[in-house]
Amino acid sequence: MKLLSQFIDSELEEIHANDIALRTIGDVSRLPQSLSAKISAAKQRTSGNKSMVLSIALSYGGRQEIMSAALRIAQDLKAGRIGESEVTEELFANMLDTQGMPDPDLLIRTGGEVRISNFLLWQSAYTELFFTPVLWPDFDDETFSEALEAYTSRQRRYGMTSEQRQDAQRGGY
Repeated sequence: MKLLSQFIDSELEEIHANDIALRTIGDVSRLPQSLSAKISAAKQRTSGNKSMVLSIALSYGGRQEIMSAALRIAQDLKAGRIGESEVTEELFANMLDTQGMPDPDLLIRTGGEVRISNFLLWQSAYTELFFTPVLWPDFDDETFSEALEAYTSRQRRYGMTSEQRQDAQRGGY
């Protein structure tokens, strides 16, 4: 937690100067109050920035995120704020921590691990995965280029067959 606090202290002005908005996903309320307040202030300071978004996962778990979204929807249904017909994938996605952010196109997993480890479970439904034995501290431009090359060589079908995807691209699906 000290590293995060130091990062905010040392990098916030550069982040802001580069028009980057800071966001978090996860349960920041579980962090020490002083750090939570610092994070909140940093997010507020950069909230109007538009060039890029830096999202930091803190006390985050994909299952917990899904459970929280489902609970909020259940509460809204019970209170009559929404009807059953309004419960859609789009509504559900808007209840997640990543609301307003695009789903990832590529997930790179370093260190030889071949799993997603409870990370962005809903959002990664159609994400391309790249696994490398390279440890994170050694992850360099060459490894990143390898991941991008693997990604660009794949046919993105989003759960469709090749034929269905071709039809969809032609506007017939």
